[in-house]
Amino acid sequence: MARKRKRTRKNPQSASAQAIKIIFFLLISFMASLSLIGDFTTIVPDIPEYGNNQGTGFIATVAPAAQQMQATYGVHASISIAQAILESDWGESELSAVYNNLYGMKGDDPGNTVLLTTNEYYNGQWVTIQANFRVYGSWTESVQDHALLFVNGTTWNPSQYAPVLQATTYQEAAQALQDCGYATDPDYATKLIAVIEQHALYEYDS
Repeated sequence: MARKRKRTRKNPQSASAQAIKIIFFLLISFMASLSLIGDFTTIVPDIPEYGNNQGTGFIATVAPAAQQMQATYGVHASISIAQAILESDWGESELSAVYNNLYGMKGDDPGNTVLLTTNEYYNGQWVTIQANFRVYGSWTESVQDHALLFVNGTTWNPSQYAPVLQATTYQEAAQALQDCGYATDPDYATKLIAVIEQHALYEYDS
């Protein structure tokens, strides 16, 4: 007599667990890809306060490079300085103090990037992810690379920041940055303008 084959029942729980693992993996992959999409940061805390002496020292250090980028490429010096203040917390963030990255510029070259945790604004809320950030030899290099982002745009849109360079005032430039998608913070332009006016950074535009 032929043997009857024993029928095996599929375990619905194992299939469900496998599906959950796949979904989780896809979610992690998607979040990782988001961190590499932009060449820029979206870490924008509340406007940082600093004592006059210390704040003046940071501005004096960054201003010459910012003014040079204005003369060379037309990037408002006030915008460069204000963004450096906002995004580096006056040069005291780990990214700026250790890796000379004032603007949270991202990259994908393992040779000159470091993996750090960052906060990004998506779908109306802040989420924490990890991203690769560029490493510079000095703050001056960071200011220069920041200006070149506006000049060269992104890999998918070389003209993305043209309105920032075309702006005739720092207010227009700040709003253009937000409109062009530089940062996901909905209050980014407002914060930039507030920093510029609090510290009279517009004086560096002349």
